[in-house]
Amino acid sequence: MEKEQSSKIEENINDKSVISEQSKDDEKLKEEEVELTPEDKIKELEEKLTRTLAEMENQRRRFEKEKDDAFEYGGFSFARESLNLIDNFDRAKQSLENDEKIKNSDLLQKVLDHLDIIKKDLISIFKKNNIEEIIAVDKKLDPNLHQAMMEVEDDNKEPGTIVQEIQKGFKMKDRLLRPSLVAVSKKTEKNDEKIEEKAKK
Repeated sequence: MEKEQSSKIEENINDKSVISEQSKDDEKLKEEEVELTPEDKIKELEEKLTRTLAEMENQRRRFEKEKDDAFEYGGFSFARESLNLIDNFDRAKQSLENDEKIKNSDLLQKVLDHLDIIKKDLISIFKKNNIEEIIAVDKKLDPNLHQAMMEVEDDNKEPGTIVQEIQKGFKMKDRLLRPSLVAVSKKTEKNDEKIEEKAKK
């Protein structure tokens, strides 16, 4: 019983010493805070103020850029969706030209002429709004503007040259609206190489 009491007394003493050490540390911290001179406080406040002003300036620049982008590219999504109109004009024209019932008729020619006029108007509206066609045929493949869909053997052209445009690409100012879908040239494979490849398979 006495042993238990003495161990409890020791624990209490240890706890009190730990608490007194903590209170000493707290007092030191308070003393350090109190020891700050007015000049040090002014420096600290100046640093905080400088950081706050820098953050505000960065935020102002970010908002300014977002505002400019919204003004410059606000109709970006609308422009991208509008490209389907041009595609549909081309499909409609192709469908009418391939229709055997009206092929080579005056009626067909009139309809095609009207479709061309509407398409030209549409492209001119696009140009006024800084939407331009990407020139692809006979250019080198540029992965930023073109998407290669297939390769065509052609010894007359340098490999990687665009030989056919499958779907027109467009950009709005310096941003890509849609890449051109293209076919690219490659060197003709020799028959011996083809036979070797088939043998490997």
